[in-house]
Amino acid sequence: MKKILIIYAHPIEHKSRINRQLINAVEGIEHVTVNNLYEKYPDFFIDVKYEQELLLEHDIIIWHHPFYWYSAPALLKEWFDLVLEHGFAYGREGKALKGKWTMNCITTGGQQETYQSDGLNRHDIKQFLLPYEQSAYLCRMKYLSPFVVFGSHLLNESEIDKKVLTYTKLIIGLRDDEFTISTLQSRKIVNELLQEQK
Repeated sequence: MKKILIIYAHPIEHKSRINRQLINAVEGIEHVTVNNLYEKYPDFFIDVKYEQELLLEHDIIIWHHPFYWYSAPALLKEWFDLVLEHGFAYGREGKALKGKWTMNCITTGGQQETYQSDGLNRHDIKQFLLPYEQSAYLCRMKYLSPFVVFGSHLLNESEIDKKVLTYTKLIIGLRDDEFTISTLQSRKIVNELLQEQK
């Protein structure tokens, strides 16, 4: 079994319609660790060595966050800046994360059709996530297609439940090594792959 680390960053979690439900569904799963950054570091003073040890102990790293202004909440950006140090995560001697898998799990306010060339956001969602993909590349990690919940504020309870079940299925499948790298990289979003497997 692979060990999964979910780096979770939500600054106003109490207002979240879906992120907390996604996290609640997976945090009790064996070999899955949820690292809640805003709960752990409300003052933004990140324990870099502790975070690096967590990374070393896991095989798959998931950056889970709401998609704020085409990016991540501030504390997750701070985490990237401090934890993925030269000499640890990248550089000639920085090989600590080599071969680990990584991906984003994001929730958006905009619906899926707004993330295309003729939509309001003018670009595909994967284009907005290129900084994460490049960061993974620099760290010699394998970047997978993202899990995306579009239009999160428009979903009804039944739709939210379906998203939660799909995310849980993904996490268990990743843990149990049910997917190949090429399969997980072959779709724009991994949701498509999971829907095909129904």
